[in-house]
Amino acid sequence: MQISNSQTRWGLVSIGFHWIVALLVIAMWGLGYSMSHLVSDLQTKFTLFQLHKSIGFTVFWLALLRLVWRVMTPGPMLPDTLTPVERGLAHLTHWGLYGLLLLMPLAGWVSTDTSELGIPTRIFKLFTLPTIFGPNDALHELSEEMHEVMAWALVALLVLHIGAALKHHFILKDDILRRMLPFGTKQSYGEQK
Repeated sequence: MQISNSQTRWGLVSIGFHWIVALLVIAMWGLGYSMSHLVSDLQTKFTLFQLHKSIGFTVFWLALLRLVWRVMTPGPMLPDTLTPVERGLAHLTHWGLYGLLLLMPLAGWVSTDTSELGIPTRIFKLFTLPTIFGPNDALHELSEEMHEVMAWALVALLVLHIGAALKHHFILKDDILRRMLPFGTKQSYGEQK
């Protein structure tokens, strides 16, 4: 498998970024929901919050690196069968996902940074993020609300993204999904397996 993207297939680097971030986002959602709604033990909640923040930090940097890689190595062409509206929605969805993967961790960090609890953010117990703002109720509430709204927006975009991939695979029968799978074929549009 090629390292870089081509006009017909995503490369190994892009595929790796895609699936690692996808798995981390699923883990983040589960942690976020658990620590906010299911766990009452304070020590467990604290541990989950720190893990959530550490994974969020990782997602931010992976998304940033993926964005840089995407700009440096453009991806495969979209099928000619897509209408201009479908092309626009595809681009809007992808750039929306990039934006949310970058902005959500920042909003989470600001929320933690401005909390009156003053609990430092330790990244996998390796280092502590600096405090920039300090306690600020208004900024804390705003960033916490933004983080939650973006989480739901991310879910909506992911449902749209997954739904589109499944439509391409099962209904349109093109290779949009296969070219992002590490074990996909080099089948071109319109060819049957």
